[in-house]
Amino acid sequence: MDPRNLPAPQKKLYEAIARQYKVAFEPLTIGDIRLYLLKITDLEQILGGKDPLKDVSDFPFWIRLWEAAIVLSEFVGSRNFAPGTRVLELGAGLGAPGLVAAARGCAVTLSDYEELILDFERVSAAASGLKVDCMLLDWLSPPAMEQYDVILGAEILFRDEFFAPLLSLVDKALRPGGSVYLAHDLRRRSLAPFLKMAEEKYVISAQKKKLKSLEEDKEVLLTRLVAR
Repeated sequence: MDPRNLPAPQKKLYEAIARQYKVAFEPLTIGDIRLYLLKITDLEQILGGKDPLKDVSDFPFWIRLWEAAIVLSEFVGSRNFAPGTRVLELGAGLGAPGLVAAARGCAVTLSDYEELILDFERVSAAASGLKVDCMLLDWLSPPAMEQYDVILGAEILFRDEFFAPLLSLVDKALRPGGSVYLAHDLRRRSLAPFLKMAEEKYVISAQKKKLKSLEEDKEVLLTRLVAR
C-alpha cells in the first residue's frame, strides 16, 4: 500500500506518525476482504528502554496483530450482518475485527485508550478503503455511551482490576438483544475468572479455534455473551 495514495487527512496523520516511528503497512486477507494495517516495526521505539518481561503492563499490546484478533476477524468476516449493524470494538489496537465488520457493511466504532492508537486505526481504515468512527475510551471513566448491536474484543483481558469496569461498560453499551464476541488465547489465565464474573449477567457460549502457524499452533477461545 502506497501511503501517497491516502486521502489528505489520513496522509497527514501517516506522515506525522512516520516522523516519530518506523512503520509499515501489513496486509491481512480475511476471506474476500483485504486490509492494510499500519504497524510499528521497531518495538524499542515504543518501549523506550522498558523491559516488558519485568512488568507485563509495560508491553504495548496494541502494536501486535494477535492470533485471537485474526480468529475474531475470520468469525466476523463469515457473518451476514444486517446493513448498518452498529458495532463497537473495545481495546481495538490495530482494529482488524472492527475493520472486517466495516467491510461487511456495519457501522463501526473502534475504541482504545490513547489518541496515538486511534490515529493508527484511522490510517489503516483509510488504507483499506473503509470508513469507521474512532473513540477515545477509558473503561475506568467512560463517557455517556451509545448502544451497539455487537461488541467485539480480542485479547483485552490482561488485568483483573479492569474486569468489573469492563462488564459495567458492556452493560451500558450493549443494546437489548445484542451480542458480545470475545477472542483470547486459551492459555490466558485471566479468561476463566472473567467469564465466571460475567456469567452472573450473561449467558456464555464458547468454541475453540486452532490457528495454524509455522512457529506454533495457537488455540483461541471464541466466546459469545448474551444478556440473561
